[in-house]
Amino acid sequence: MEPNEMDVAELKKSWATRRKGARPQAISGSQEDWVGTGFLWADGELPLIVEPKLRSVDLPAWLASNMPWVESRLERYGGILFRGFGLSSQADFERAVAATGIELMNYVEGATPRTEIGQKVYTSTEYPSAETIFPHNELCYVATWPMKIWFFCLVEPQDRGETPIVDMRRVLRRIDPQIVEEFRRKGWMLVRNFGDGFGPTWQHSYREHDREVLEAYFRNADIQFEWKGGDRLRTRQVRPAIARHPQTGEEVWFNHVVFWHVSELKPDIREAFLAEFGEQDLPYNTYFGDGTPIDKEVIAQIRNAYNDELVAFPWRQGDFLFLDNMLVAHGRRPFTGPRRILTAMGQSESRRG
Repeated sequence: MEPNEMDVAELKKSWATRRKGARPQAISGSQEDWVGTGFLWADGELPLIVEPKLRSVDLPAWLASNMPWVESRLERYGGILFRGFGLSSQADFERAVAATGIELMNYVEGATPRTEIGQKVYTSTEYPSAETIFPHNELCYVATWPMKIWFFCLVEPQDRGETPIVDMRRVLRRIDPQIVEEFRRKGWMLVRNFGDGFGPTWQHSYREHDREVLEAYFRNADIQFEWKGGDRLRTRQVRPAIARHPQTGEEVWFNHVVFWHVSELKPDIREAFLAEFGEQDLPYNTYFGDGTPIDKEVIAQIRNAYNDELVAFPWRQGDFLFLDNMLVAHGRRPFTGPRRILTAMGQSESRRG
């Protein structure tokens, strides 16, 4: 539900209080009266850039009044970067997200460390700064995933640290049709192991400590599971590799096949993991949906399709990035110095049929 007129009035009043000397602006008329749009590159592709024409434009109030316009642009471009609106705090980020009227979701079935710092507001993945995070659609392996995801630059990185984004419609078109067809027929399988000494515990990943409640969740989410003794757990879930966007009707490459495949680990880490756990007990790995291995050459071809479509821009403090999580994947590049990016996700969508 979108904020009502009183909510918008309060947003405007708050903005006027925070910005001393700035005249509050009524958010009325067409969006062109208050913001300008453009692109980072001449080809007019992802992301669409939205910037204020006046310093006094309050982004949360503008969002509350213009969500149909925002939604239509998200469906076209997949991502919008709101820049220059004077956002400077976690509270600003939370106000902007709340103004969209989209119900937020918890980060459930997560596989990477992050901290919840607000009501369903999180830090971005807390992963060593020297490492790259491969582009992925958030929680695409879960039975119910977020359609929307937001990122906010609270502290811009000193060097690099971009959040690359990728149009998954274009990735699908780049992958060899024979590979696409095999995944279309078989789907893909994610195998995860918990409690073997590496990665998050199942209690942390599923936000649950009661085994019976967890098992009921698995059955409802179509996840096979087995207790391996003690607190050790293995799960298997088979999902379609290709999905159809519920609003646009377009097909997208929508999976974690590359992200979690064993061949994506650095050679020394891969060898150490295989020696320590064996393939069956790796923290995670991916297969075709029938359980057969995916050749590393297939993974390399898919990885190249992502890299060929990768778009990256330097973060600026106050940037607010709004993505359609099915149309666009996101990742992270290495960085030095401080970097603080906040995130939230919402608008649940479940598999159909």
